[in-house]
Amino acid sequence: MESYPTPPASASMSLPLPTLPVSPPAASSPVITPDQQQELREFLTQEGREGLLPLLELFTQTHAPVNELMDAMAKSAIEAMLQISAEQVAGPKQQGVRGGDRAIAHHGTQDGIVELPERKLSVKRPRLRKREGGPDAEVVIPAYEQLRNSPELGKRMLQILLEGVSTRRYQRVMPAMADSLGISKSAVSRQIIEEGEKVLKALAERRFDDKEILVIYLDGIEFAGHHILAGVGIDADGYKHVLGVSQGAAENTVTVTALLETMVERGIKPDRRRLFVIDGAKALRAAIDKVYGPDNPVQRCRNHKLRNVLGHLPEEQQDQAKATIKAAWKLGYKEGKARLEQLAKWYEKDQPGAAASIREGLDEMFTLCRLNLPKRLCRCLWTTNLLDSGHSAIRRATKRVTRWRDGAMALR
Repeated sequence: MESYPTPPASASMSLPLPTLPVSPPAASSPVITPDQQQELREFLTQEGREGLLPLLELFTQTHAPVNELMDAMAKSAIEAMLQISAEQVAGPKQQGVRGGDRAIAHHGTQDGIVELPERKLSVKRPRLRKREGGPDAEVVIPAYEQLRNSPELGKRMLQILLEGVSTRRYQRVMPAMADSLGISKSAVSRQIIEEGEKVLKALAERRFDDKEILVIYLDGIEFAGHHILAGVGIDADGYKHVLGVSQGAAENTVTVTALLETMVERGIKPDRRRLFVIDGAKALRAAIDKVYGPDNPVQRCRNHKLRNVLGHLPEEQQDQAKATIKAAWKLGYKEGKARLEQLAKWYEKDQPGAAASIREGLDEMFTLCRLNLPKRLCRCLWTTNLLDSGHSAIRRATKRVTRWRDGAMALR
């Protein structure tokens, strides 16, 4: 990568910088206030001209992109701030003077790394050491520690990954920058794993004691043989909440029961009736009865049912079956159930698999009809589309993944 010259460090370091706050600002306040921004702007325009003129000349006489020039200026500014921070700890550095009776002395420079949004920047940082020596002689520079330990890079990497950028192509979305430190795919992967573990831990520990969860959707997704079961709830105000995720197939009663039991532990108690919307997995149905009791209404996902029935039929019979099933679903409980019973009887001899699929869980195809809920509300409760749309987004974000190492990776 091409490198571009930076303004002389001595020019910027010799200028009296305006006073900025040393203590970290409150979470709700801006890092630099508008008044401080104006003060800094006036300083750079008037007293800081000596430091800005080389940058202006470089900008007007070369073809360097603006962002690279800004990064070059950022590098010089950061190194100047690190020097000032070191001097605040050990006093000014004096050429040819060993520091007299100072307890802390300047000890040259060494390579360092500071965090910038979406990338890391290599800088030369001062070293400070205690004169007495020993294993703990190295003295930290406050400004460097604060810059180095920024947690924002990992969060930004996770966000970009979820938006569909693979770790192999991550360098392409990094802004080009003079003297920047390249970020390898392995380093990005480590950051993603660390941030993913944090998010997963926070998700698994969230409590819902103050939420009135009325509807619970349960469905699973598979990544190269790894099954992940997810639960999403709707509260009384209509807001969605991810209730939990668990590794294991939806057909496994133990896995489903474990997920539901963790939901109970985090505040979704079996002390009231709730509507459950699930696919056709029998293990889901059994686990709901075991953990929350048999009195909760359960609506089977109609999309899953339709796919299951059509999967037992030859292609030339699928369109007619689909039209008949959808027409039956538009009827009331008794009429619709009778229409589907008639269809199952018609398939009984030639297509017994399709007939059995229609009859399996037939009553729970019409649970919402028996509850007399408004049709407008039923539109989002007939199916597990709420979860399926999330699964589609996950597949898009992870379609570049060619190797799923283990279940923990799939769970993240």
